[in-house]
Amino acid sequence: MTGRGLLALLAALGALTGTALSGAAPAAAAADGTRVAPGVVYEEFDVDALGGPTHLHVLRVDVADPRVRLDLLHPGAVAARATVSSMADASGAVAGVNGDFFNITEVQHPGVAATGASSGPAIASGRAMKAAVPDAQRFGPALPPGTSARDVIGVGVDRRARLDRLTLAGTVRAPEGTLPLGGFNQYALPEGSVGAFTARWGGASRVRATCGTDTDRAAPCSADTHEVTVRHGRVVAHADTPGGGPVEAGTTVLVGREAGARWLRKLAVGEPVAVGHRLVAAGSKVPYRFAVGGYPVLTGGQPVPGLSNATPAVRTVAGIADGGRSLLLLAVDGAPEYRSGLTVAEMADVMRDLGAVDAVSLDGGGSSALVARAPGESGVTVLNHPSGGAERPVPNGIGVYATP
Repeated sequence: MTGRGLLALLAALGALTGTALSGAAPAAAAADGTRVAPGVVYEEFDVDALGGPTHLHVLRVDVADPRVRLDLLHPGAVAARATVSSMADASGAVAGVNGDFFNITEVQHPGVAATGASSGPAIASGRAMKAAVPDAQRFGPALPPGTSARDVIGVGVDRRARLDRLTLAGTVRAPEGTLPLGGFNQYALPEGSVGAFTARWGGASRVRATCGTDTDRAAPCSADTHEVTVRHGRVVAHADTPGGGPVEAGTTVLVGREAGARWLRKLAVGEPVAVGHRLVAAGSKVPYRFAVGGYPVLTGGQPVPGLSNATPAVRTVAGIADGGRSLLLLAVDGAPEYRSGLTVAEMADVMRDLGAVDAVSLDGGGSSALVARAPGESGVTVLNHPSGGAERPVPNGIGVYATP
């Protein structure tokens, strides 16, 4: 069903039945769009962009509505991918969009498989899933000046949406000493560091974590690596090459490169090791219910300096309005007649025109997908036309949930 089809269906159902959606509000079109669920409104419209007419799909979410919650869509593991529609249906979301940029290919590293893991931090249901890769190791367009792979958009337990920056704080403690943790369930580690992989990582190979450098994603994989398996607080195994396969519950796999590898080699089997990790927010003391990576394009009502006004493309963006009480989720339509898309600078302007004060760019191109569930349907419908002709599996997204 197309976006226009869902819009017509929603309005028609309300007009014919006169009933309320989820027992809360009429199903007829809302003042500025069509109500999908309590606190969730869908809109679509055209804009004249630099490259030509562009069709946009927008979800307005009332974050402050107690019947609404937001959370991270994910396929159950960090290093895994699924379509937005399948993740939404599996978790019971009424709407959603795709999330962060991710490790989609490894053409620079022959023999190394792409992990499918996202570049930035991720929090799901209040639990940290992963930390951010070094800036130079992220996938996607070049970061605007002053932004970082650690930047996120999220919603706190106070039901307020905000932009923030999440930094990994962690340590590895052993009789030999204490070492700062350089990574947590991420596909690329800083040079000379040790990273921790838990059951949330999934079954993908951990070799990719030792490839590239802090300044060059395409640099060769490190020749000096080591891996230590810690189970229930004690070292149980060593390996010179990072492995793969699921990490068992109660187990942490430590992967080191260069100086980190040399430190791990000192640990003896049976030795006690304590690994701690958490994500620290730069701008908020309120714990996050969910957060997903994306680079800022609009802050404080102003476009981020240095945004490109070249290369229109299909994009997904998330914005914050009304003091964090509203979230705007926008996806550009990828149908052939609308393939011109938006530039990054245009994207910031459009979000500001829609009322957003802050906004981040999420993954775009073939990853862009915006879904919603029509009344009476058991699953969501993809409302935009994915530019590749079908949904692309992605590592995460933003899910919208509504309770009658």
